[in-house]
Amino acid sequence: MDDAAKPWHDKYFGKYKRKAKLFARACWHWGWRGAALAAIGAIGALGFQPLGLWPLTLFSVALLLWIVARLPHAGWAALAGWLWGVGHFTLGLNWIATAFTYQAKMPPWLGGLAVFLLSLYLALFPAMAMAGGWFLRGKGVSRVLGFAGCWILAEALRGFLFTGFPWNPLGAALLGGDARPGLASLGAWLGTYGLSGLVVAMAGVVAEGRMLWFAGQRRGGGAMMAGPFAAGLLAMALPGPATPQGHIAYTLIQPNIAQEDLDDPNHFEAQYVASAKLSAPKTPGQKRLVLWPESGVPDYVRDGYPAWYYQFTFGGDPWLARWRLARTIGAGGLLLTGTVDLDLKGVNAIGGQNVIAGIDDHGRITAHYAKAHLVPFGEYLPARDWLKQIGLERLVPGDFDFRPGPGPETLDLGALGKAGMQICYEIIFPGAVVDRTHRPDYIFNPSNDGWFGSWGPPQHLAQARLRAIEEGLPVLRSTTNGVSAVVDGHGVIRQKALRGQAARLDGMVPPALAPTLFARWGNMLSIGIGLVLLMLAALVLRRTRS
Repeated sequence: MDDAAKPWHDKYFGKYKRKAKLFARACWHWGWRGAALAAIGAIGALGFQPLGLWPLTLFSVALLLWIVARLPHAGWAALAGWLWGVGHFTLGLNWIATAFTYQAKMPPWLGGLAVFLLSLYLALFPAMAMAGGWFLRGKGVSRVLGFAGCWILAEALRGFLFTGFPWNPLGAALLGGDARPGLASLGAWLGTYGLSGLVVAMAGVVAEGRMLWFAGQRRGGGAMMAGPFAAGLLAMALPGPATPQGHIAYTLIQPNIAQEDLDDPNHFEAQYVASAKLSAPKTPGQKRLVLWPESGVPDYVRDGYPAWYYQFTFGGDPWLARWRLARTIGAGGLLLTGTVDLDLKGVNAIGGQNVIAGIDDHGRITAHYAKAHLVPFGEYLPARDWLKQIGLERLVPGDFDFRPGPGPETLDLGALGKAGMQICYEIIFPGAVVDRTHRPDYIFNPSNDGWFGSWGPPQHLAQARLRAIEEGLPVLRSTTNGVSAVVDGHGVIRQKALRGQAARLDGMVPPALAPTLFARWGNMLSIGIGLVLLMLAALVLRRTRS
């Protein structure tokens, strides 16, 4: 039958029938296999905090690599990586759903949907890594190097694209207990993305051992499968290096403010009193840092707003509010606290900034930092005019967007050292937490993790530890209700306040280490390692095929 005699539906749609049949067959073929891959990916997320079952992450990635290496073409490899990623991110990011329970404008059920949709996007990056690694799969060494290199580049892309979201990099699974950084100590030389490549390389060795085992080479295969786990266990057992005593005194508080009370004016005074009691000086006249969390001060402390903006401020006067804070910290103290600055148009607030304000013992604002890396849908709504019309609102209550600051800054606090500033979410970005031209002595990371249940805060702390290791700088982290901690430049947690506790941590800021290799090169170091691995994989593959 010629084309003119064919029915119109065959004429116009017939060429797609074969493709539709192939797609349907693939869906059927991948049905139960896809569910299994997603489950394997979810198992891999158990290696992150708060569980820290890192052998399961290694096992999960090894199983993924073993499956991908046996697939017939790159498209299936990408699909396998994507399915694995959907399960991995859905479980690992379950804490995001908790935020929806604190936002009256959004139904709680939408939280689970948001996590799943985000996971569909994030899973594209493991898909890219698996597709790229498939082309270099070859045998043995080329396979291990190829998958590791592709993973480094894909994860670095995840940390950059669309403002980036590098939460739970695979390298975070290499962190040990509070006093044992484990293999994550290598982050000073590899960077976090390089650590993730190390996880994939270790998993690749396990996968190769599995292949040898099934090929009948039991002794060699068993040794290869056991080797990475043994290396990880040994590293987890070794304590972190000792750090000498610093000379900058601090008082870091965790006031344990419930998230549902944080923005309620009826609780503002009680919040201040709780923080003030935790912050009182023990040694009169001592020069010290007093560190309060993000959202630590409900008052507007900056001058220049119309009078009604200060209705909840002590005495209705910002100077009196600052004076009261100065009395709280005592002579010689400097308070660093999270607060909000407003942008006004006439008498109306049209925007604002999430800031750290430094208030001295005379009630003067002597330091200021504005958050640069804002949370999409948390501190601003992308395409607000359009999305608001279809009912999408941000997770944080409010009718305007925050405005970003200029980027990482180092504030010179005189006798209290040079302080790098990173507010909450900013600390998760490798290579973007320090002013490279003005290296600080320590990083202050105030945060409000009360939105994010029991999984979010320990994962956030783990990433702060990675930044400390990468940069060789201590990180002091004050949160509203946990987890607050002081981390030294080796990634060892020196002090910690658990979630749901009111706590005061006193001590001396651990000294900064010499600039690490990562501190000198930043993410170019990790990306360079990834590219070198790919070149080596290609070279090995060429030699084995020649």
